[in-house]
Formats: sequence, structure tokens, C-alpha cells
Amino acid sequence: MKIETLRGAVALSHFFLRERIEPGDRVADATCGNGHDTLFLARLVGPGGKVWAFDMQEQALANTKLLLDEAGCLAQTELVAAGHERLADFVGEPLKAALFNLGYLPGGDRSFTTRPEQTLTALDQAARLLLPGGIITACIYTGHPGGVEEGEAVEQWAASLAPATFNAWVTRQLNRPASAPYVVLIEKVLT
Repeated sequence: MKIETLRGAVALSHFFLRERIEPGDRVADATCGNGHDTLFLARLVGPGGKVWAFDMQEQALANTKLLLDEAGCLAQTELVAAGHERLADFVGEPLKAALFNLGYLPGGDRSFTTRPEQTLTALDQAARLLLPGGIITACIYTGHPGGVEEGEAVEQWAASLAPATFNAWVTRQLNRPASAPYVVLIEKVLT
């Protein structure tokens, strides 16, 4: 990977996920949005793996399904019409990774956003399902109403994780505005 491709929270999140996910793995996209992260994950796990992709908005699920179908990656993906706070209701297997791209659906209704209470519930569930050596990435967007509060809640949650079990990181681009998206990264320690 070239260094210039690390510009932005999503690119950095993908860098870490690409390093950990292997063909055949089980992963979750907690907020499938327009499907770009789901497609990225589906390509990484390949036909022998599985991606659970969550979203409450019909438009997001339709966009994601179309993108996956066009790329030939629909078979390894389960689209879930539910909020990410119900992750454990649908995922019954250990996960190698979970990706959270928080905020609102690009091109959609900006008043419909992820909320701290649901996100923290989903993060708790993802952490419990995470395999040793697995990771959770959360791209935090603070430029919309409620975004700052959600970012603070995610950071506090990550900071409270037991250091014997998890490593928790926060990354920001220092040469971007304070409101620029950033990544919270959680790694489950190998036992």
C-alpha cells in the first residue's frame, strides 16, 4: 500500500482490516451505508467467508445489494435490515473483524444518524464476538449534530476496556481540521 492512500479515516480503517482479515473469515459491517465497506470486506473474506451487513434504511440495503451483485460478492454477504445494536441477534459465530462507519448515509437523509446508545450496545456485542487477534474499527464523524457526543462516547467506551484483553487506539490526522473524521481501533489480545 502506498502511503498517500492513507488519507482519511476510511482508508486507514481499511489498511488495518486488510492486514488482519483472511479468506474464509467471518466479519461484520455494522453500518453498510452505500455498500463500499461491505464490498471491501466481502472481497477480503472471499467466497468461503461471510459478511453480515447491517442497516436500518431500505435505501442503504438496496444500494449495498446492487453493488455486491454487480461485483459478484453477494453470496458471501448477509444483508440485515436491523440496527447495529442487534448485531448479536444475527451473528452467532466469532468475528475476525467488525467495521463501524458512523454518522449518516452519504446521499441520504442527514437527520437519520447513528446514535451513541445503539452504537455502544453494538460495540459491546462486537467485542464479545471478537476472536483473539481480531479488530474493530470505528470511523467517527463529528461534523453533524450528535457526532461529537457519539465520538466521545465511543472513546470513553474504548478507554474502559480491560488492557489485559484489549488494545484501544485513537488516530487522527494532525494536519486536518479537528472536525475531520478519525478512527478508533480495538484489538483483542492474542491469548
